[in-house]
Amino acid sequence: QVQLVESGGGLVQAGGSLRLSCAASGRSFRSYAMDWFRQAPGKEREFVATITWSLGLTNYADSVKGRFTISRDNAKNTVYLQMNSLKPEDTAIYYCASKTLISSAYDYWGQGTQVTVSS
Repeated sequence: QVQLVESGGGLVQAGGSLRLSCAASGRSFRSYAMDWFRQAPGKEREFVATITWSLGLTNYADSVKGRFTISRDNAKNTVYLQMNSLKPEDTAIYYCASKTLISSAYDYWGQGTQVTVSS
């Protein structure tokens, strides 16, 4: 059974940092990418960052470029999202999702972790 489990969320002051983790299990992820999304109250879920498991290719939303860094540890089957210079507008529930590279379809989602940035 495939599972994605996020952790690392919390409350931080503006300008601070957090590192989120997404632990994946249940299958090989070699042919997949892992994406981070976020959803703020009353807003639609939005893309944050992506990384391919095999080559480590990355891409970011413009709103987080230069502040967030996505990485992965293949040995631990874990993807990280290092978030620096956090702003109150980064407050949201953060989700990781597995995406097939062939079709770009998302097949599994984590339960989410809350990030709250106070001003």
